Amino acid sequence: MLTHPDLVPPRSRRGYSEEEINSWKTEYDVVTTLRASGHEVRPLGLENELKPIRDEIESWKPDVVFNLLEEFHGEAVYDQNVASYLELLRIPYTGCNPRGLMLARGKDLSKKLLHYHRIPVPAFAVFPMRRKIRRPTHLALPLIVKSLNEDSSRGISLASVVDTDEKLEERVTFIHERIGTVAIAEQYIEGRELYVGVLGNDRLRVLPIWELEFTHLAQGTRAIATEKVKHDADYQERRGILDGPAQDLAPELRARIERAAKRIYRTLELDGYARVDFRLTANNVPYFLEANANPEIARTQEFAHAASHGGLSYSALLNRILALGISRASTAGIGV
Repeated sequence: MLTHPDLVPPRSRRGYSEEEINSWKTEYDVVTTLRASGHEVRPLGLENELKPIRDEIESWKPDVVFNLLEEFHGEAVYDQNVASYLELLRIPYTGCNPRGLMLARGKDLSKKLLHYHRIPVPAFAVFPMRRKIRRPTHLALPLIVKSLNEDSSRGISLASVVDTDEKLEERVTFIHERIGTVAIAEQYIEGRELYVGVLGNDRLRVLPIWELEFTHLAQGTRAIATEKVKHDADYQERRGILDGPAQDLAPELRARIERAAKRIYRTLELDGYARVDFRLTANNVPYFLEANANPEIARTQEFAHAASHGGLSYSALLNRILALGISRASTAGIGV
């Protein structure tokens, strides 16, 4: 199992604080569940060298690599290169292929592709670093400003939604200087936050549509999935942040969202497993926000909850992800 060295989990959670456990809970859940399923699992921490992968593969000869690595050399955009290296080594691995990782990672490229295929996407503009920040005339306020290629809501706060050009400049500058990436400003879509998990390589299984709900937001606060909403348990409890099966979706609308998720998955050449995020407007238009290749799969995360609601236990989900990685390798002529 590949992950960052800081996220290699201990044998037991005993003696660790909730904050400490939260940082490596995915890795812990994956390792312990796979071991309980009868697999022999060896975690490998990887930060800035590829050689340990090759050494481990040559000495231990694993059947498959469970890839939980989200960055390399401190850069999230390098995760695709690690997947490419695994392919060069001709070793089966879980999760998305390098091309899908690249297409989904860029919030601008993915939206251009999907707009071409008539998937509703918010209007947007990209703001490169060290360039004058000027809003295009076609891009109406309010906007939400994000990092172009970071995920897990990194850099997103309530201040990310801007309604003046001055605030736009401030927030783009924040992304440039504090996050260190190019910024993207998208049309802010008011509506319900929906997540659709998809499993598969060729034949796709769509998990039940999941919704992130904001039940105790302060008056005038925008309902957006900030870093605090995603990762701060105390904030989630204070603000009544809940997730669960999306209710009150007409059968035709539900089917339309599921079809859109499959089209997006195939257009972006995703495989293994991914989560597609939408904003559903009051007039039932599902706008594509982003696709998360290799999303969080901790036992307590939305993807695992949706799988369980759809009849797939956590153990069955992880073993299905393993099987998909092995099947893809087999199709490419890589034996296990």
